[in-house]
Amino acid sequence: MAGATGKVVIRDAEDHDMADVQRIYAHHVLNGLATFEEVSPTVDEMLRRRDAVLTAGLPYLVADVDGLVGGYCYATSYRPRPAYRHTIEDSVYVLESMRGRRIGVALLGALIARVEAGPWRQMLAVIGNSGNAGSIALHRRMGFQPAGTLKSVGFKLGQWVDTVLMQRPLGPGDTAPPAQNAPSW
Repeated sequence: MAGATGKVVIRDAEDHDMADVQRIYAHHVLNGLATFEEVSPTVDEMLRRRDAVLTAGLPYLVADVDGLVGGYCYATSYRPRPAYRHTIEDSVYVLESMRGRRIGVALLGALIARVEAGPWRQMLAVIGNSGNAGSIALHRRMGFQPAGTLKSVGFKLGQWVDTVLMQRPLGPGDTAPPAQNAPSW
């Protein structure tokens, strides 16, 4: 599906991108273990989710490959309780036909750069399926370290599924106190 040049541009997701984002995610929902959702959300639901990310002051990005959405990523708060306000979680999904083209690296690199400019200090990857070698390798490449594995916490597509936790500091991480004006979701 990539064009002749395969030029990848990472940019903010726009409303018109969300149908493509929904199709990418639907494939992963219906065929994979990276997400524990079992029913694909609608385009309207994906728009609502993107709006929630943006309202929280976090980025939602797409990889534009010669005019086609080849993948997307975003950050969300890790948990709603106030003490977690300096920790965020990333999500990265790539169009199946564009896997292996470093789109995930471009997306996650841009996402990290964006959030490091903000008040957040830790980023977590909550990776569905301990056999998800691509996502684990991507996160390791981007400076994430293993933080643990939750065994058999999901049941999808007829099998028990683990969750792998990985973590990386953002900016100064935990070497200094957070800014006083950090969000308090």
